[in-house]
Amino acid sequence: MSSGQESVFPEYETDTSQTSKLLRKFKETPFVPIGMAGFATVVGYGLYRLKHRGDMKMSLHLIHMRVAAQGFVVGAITCGVLYSMFREYVMKPKE
Repeated sequence: MSSGQESVFPEYETDTSQTSKLLRKFKETPFVPIGMAGFATVVGYGLYRLKHRGDMKMSLHLIHMRVAAQGFVVGAITCGVLYSMFREYVMKPKE
């Protein structure tokens, strides 16, 4: 890019580090990292409990773990959508 041209996306060029971009996205959509952390927690706990599953078949245990992890992610996405709708339509001042 030559020095005489203006940037097309100036807001993206000011945040040059990946960490600052990631933090900005987390502030815009706070339920995404909550869903990711919950997914990782459910999978970690499921793998920990894999040793102590008793007589349960491994396939059944993995299906339960998958359903729990997906449920947490879908719940976080639903909360995020409801939060953004609340913020946009209820908290936004009438114009």
